[in-house]
Amino acid sequence: MEIILTQMKVLSAMRGWGVRHYVVAASVALLWLLFSGVPTDIIDTPFFTRMTPVVWWNYPFWVVTALLAGLVAATYVPVLNAGYSDASQEKKVLGGGLLSVFAVGCPVCNKLVVLALGTGGTLTYFAPVQPLLGFLSIGLLAYSLRVRLAATRSCAVAKPVVAGETEERA
Repeated sequence: MEIILTQMKVLSAMRGWGVRHYVVAASVALLWLLFSGVPTDIIDTPFFTRMTPVVWWNYPFWVVTALLAGLVAATYVPVLNAGYSDASQEKKVLGGGLLSVFAVGCPVCNKLVVLALGTGGTLTYFAPVQPLLGFLSIGLLAYSLRVRLAATRSCAVAKPVVAGETEERA
């Protein structure tokens, strides 16, 4: 029960977000859908041809990672309590994003995997592991979001009072 209350406190940091935060979150999520959907050919374009069909579970991983990436990006929008930066969280975001592309991409179209395992190896060994990569990606992005929200909540800084100004009381 205590874990649930802690998580709710962390998520309450999002209640203080302004319009800019949500615009950044939505924009980054849409850009992520575009930039990860075109090369993996989830979004059908004449630029890429997928050798294996898109599997039903590719879509949920694709959308959830985009939403999480957007929310994590929104935590970097400058606010009153700005100033927190943790390079280890930025690595988790990058790792989570990269894993999501490997999770939803065509196994035979991934040149690194084909080089390492061969064409037969990609379908035999890599393709069955892709859902695990999707869950790992979501886990990394969710953990990074949780840490970023907890940090912004715990590192809040009061608005400085300038000499000659009076504080407004609600």
